[in-house]
Amino acid sequence: MSRGITAEELERLDSSEYLLIDIRDSSAFEYGHIDGAVNISQDKLCAKELPKDKKIIICCRSGIISGQIAEELCDMGLDAYDLLGGYVDWLRIKMADRQVTADVELSLRKKFKKSIWCKFTKAINEYELVKPNDKIAVCISGGKDSMLMAKLFQELKRHDKFPFEVEFLVMDPGYSPENRRVIEENARSMSIPVHIFESDIFDSVYNIEKNPCYICARMRRGYLYSHAKALGCNKIALGHHFDDVIETILMGMLYGGQVQTMMPKLHSTNFDGMELIRPLYLVREADIKHWRDYNGLHFIQCACKFTDTCTTCAPDSRTVSKRMEIKNLIAELKKVNPQVEKNIFRSVENVNTNTVIAYKDNYGVHRFLDTYDRKTDLR
Repeated sequence: MSRGITAEELERLDSSEYLLIDIRDSSAFEYGHIDGAVNISQDKLCAKELPKDKKIIICCRSGIISGQIAEELCDMGLDAYDLLGGYVDWLRIKMADRQVTADVELSLRKKFKKSIWCKFTKAINEYELVKPNDKIAVCISGGKDSMLMAKLFQELKRHDKFPFEVEFLVMDPGYSPENRRVIEENARSMSIPVHIFESDIFDSVYNIEKNPCYICARMRRGYLYSHAKALGCNKIALGHHFDDVIETILMGMLYGGQVQTMMPKLHSTNFDGMELIRPLYLVREADIKHWRDYNGLHFIQCACKFTDTCTTCAPDSRTVSKRMEIKNLIAELKKVNPQVEKNIFRSVENVNTNTVIAYKDNYGVHRFLDTYDRKTDLR
């Protein structure tokens, strides 16, 4: 039978005494993990040659499935332990009474001024995302992107070039107490005054079999629009970054059969007078990760309370796997052409409608044959 070890006990152990194995999927591990952990998926773990002279500590997201894995390893004769509470509980210990506001803000003014701050302000100016007298709901999910966006908006307010207001909005769609605590602690440690409101979205989509994560995301956006408007806001800001834009372009082409992109701003179709803006539009994900790691920050990838047991959040979910395929494809293309991402982005800025077979807009579908005979052949 496996034994449990708490996050507090783990912190007191000498790192030479144990091997910490994180069995979450690779994207969750990359998003954030315990220092020194190695990532081995659950299905590959039993086939690995593991040391018999060390404690083997198994970590999952919330400690729900790690106990069973540790027990199986014990049956194989290994000195295995279950990390009680998983990564989420380790985060709780790590963030307790921590205050990082000054360091985080200084890093944005100094070390990350060019790679993050200047790209944030470039998007603000180039796409006219923030205008005088706007009141913007900065929507915080609890991840690295939205938390960075909140700090950037605080910095923008300090420059005070024109009057605008912000509300830092967190919707609790049914987080587990542990997940909500992580979000609250990160906001407290970075001095972000969040406004939290509740909904029951997670419960509403739990029994939906087809595309529950997509439906959940659409419902969450609707709730954010509605609550932001009730607070007097005219815009909501989401934390999508440059890499999200590139991946969306390729996913649309390869899997959707269409050329489209994630726009820097959109008018809401259901909430009159509201807009959606994406201020991190030009910021690279690698720079966001660098900012996170430089400041020793830790976040959770998905705050869904069902993540450890819900198959819709598993790495073989269609949407997740397709996006990962695109990430891997881009990584391979960059080995040959390091400028490939910039070129993909420029391709949707330089669309020549004279060289496409058809395109559509709000007025319908337009085909090249519609005007072909009226154009002069310049050949």
